[in-house]
Formats: sequence, C-alpha cells, structure tokens
Amino acid sequence: MGDPTARHPRHNKAEVFAQLRDAHAREVTEDYVEMIADLIEEEGEARSVALAERFGVTAATVNNTIKRLERDGFVTSRPYRSIFLTEKGEALAKKCRERHQIVYSFLVSIGIAPEVAEFDAEGIEHHVSEETLRVFKNAINL
Repeated sequence: MGDPTARHPRHNKAEVFAQLRDAHAREVTEDYVEMIADLIEEEGEARSVALAERFGVTAATVNNTIKRLERDGFVTSRPYRSIFLTEKGEALAKKCRERHQIVYSFLVSIGIAPEVAEFDAEGIEHHVSEETLRVFKNAINL
C-alpha cells in the first residue's frame, strides 16, 4: 500500500500550481518594475497610461498592479501623478536588467539570432535559477 504519510500526486500538483501562481506574480512584478525604470530613464517619468500602452493592457489592469506594487513596497504613486520606484523597486529593476542581459548574452553566444534571443530572454529571465545564471555568466565570461 505504500507509505501512508506520502502525499497523493494530486496534492503535489496543487503545490506545483501554487508555486506557478507565485512565479507568475513575481514575473508581473519584475516586468512592471523593469518597465517603470525604463520609462523613467527614457521619458523622465512613468505614468499608468504609458504602462498600459507598453504592456497592451487596460488602465484598470495597470492600476490594480500598481496598487499591489505599492502594497509590496516597490513603488509609490499618487492619482494623476507619476509612478516612482522605491529603493526596493530600484534594486529589483537593476537585478532584473542584469539577469536579462546575462540570459540574452548567453543565448546570442550560442548562436541565437539577437531578435529571437531578446524575446526568449524575456521569458527565461524570470524562471532561471541562480545556479543556471552563474553558469551562463561564466560561459560568456562576464
């Protein structure tokens, strides 16, 4: 009959899906923080309307996400004003940019076309482990 304390595979799947939901929330957080940093660098400010345009989502979606980012300490904002990164948000944006650059550079180094590498790096960067990132970094001598 097996170990009675062993978890049923369905329970393990539930844990996997919970981890995937958490990973997706982190991915959204990272994408927004990185985009806010990009907008501030490019345009001098980050506004909800620009985020909605860049992500191709509604203003309501951006507003809900910004509220969550404020709650989690990554941004500050006021109605009809710019959105600003906190120190925590700036640190995350920097980490995301570095991670993206490592993944992108590695993909290009193994022969992936730059435009494909850019697209692929955007997805991979959110899910790559620190160990894999270290190997990528060593492989491209960064």
